[in-house]
Amino acid sequence: MERLSDNTQTISCGEIRENYLRICGEVREAMAAANRTDKVRIMAVTKTVAAEKVNFAVGLGLDLLGENRVQEFLDKREAYAPAEVHFIGGLQTNKVKYIIDKVSMIHSVDSLRLAEEIDRRAAQNGRIMDILTEINIGEEETKGGVSADSAEEFCAGIAELKNVRLRGLMTIPPPGCSESCFARMQELFECLKRRFDKENAPFDTLSMGMSGDFAAAIKFGATIVRIGSGLFGYRKYS
Repeated sequence: MERLSDNTQTISCGEIRENYLRICGEVREAMAAANRTDKVRIMAVTKTVAAEKVNFAVGLGLDLLGENRVQEFLDKREAYAPAEVHFIGGLQTNKVKYIIDKVSMIHSVDSLRLAEEIDRRAAQNGRIMDILTEINIGEEETKGGVSADSAEEFCAGIAELKNVRLRGLMTIPPPGCSESCFARMQELFECLKRRFDKENAPFDTLSMGMSGDFAAAIKFGATIVRIGSGLFGYRKYS
């Protein structure tokens, strides 16, 4: 079996295929257990993963990529096979201009200043940018995101902007977090949906759950699960 490598790991195409099929099966099982008949999208998180590995995963059927780092994404994007790309990492305002015309959604909006810059750059590019509000559900000092208590006020501020479209929420719970974090996110999402869901801007996206906990996230309403190591194997991050 051909092996594809980069500077962080080596994983075979066969292993990527096995991982993908396993993940698809586990997603189906989690949806059935939760009596869900809607759709959960599997996002391939591509940080440090070589473009040829990403393209192999796309060839298996994955159609959504999650990029964490602006420069890495810019370096690799021309080599990617066609797929939808979301930006999911921390984003500085001075980097918005580099990705505004290259991604279809930004998950990590955690300040009105950032939302306003996305709005300004989107207007310059003649587009409407879909965004998610990042929620710091574990109230961790070392993580970005707005608190659950301030989420409604924050979302109301974003809703006033003309060139962004608030589509929902994103979170990264603390390591080892119990299902209570996901349950709180589901409750918050449903509460905000009642206020912010619009015909031309559906509040329909709940991005939560990663390789180790996506089944629990699906149980509590996740519509996008972000899978990195579960698909591409363990990676060392510099």
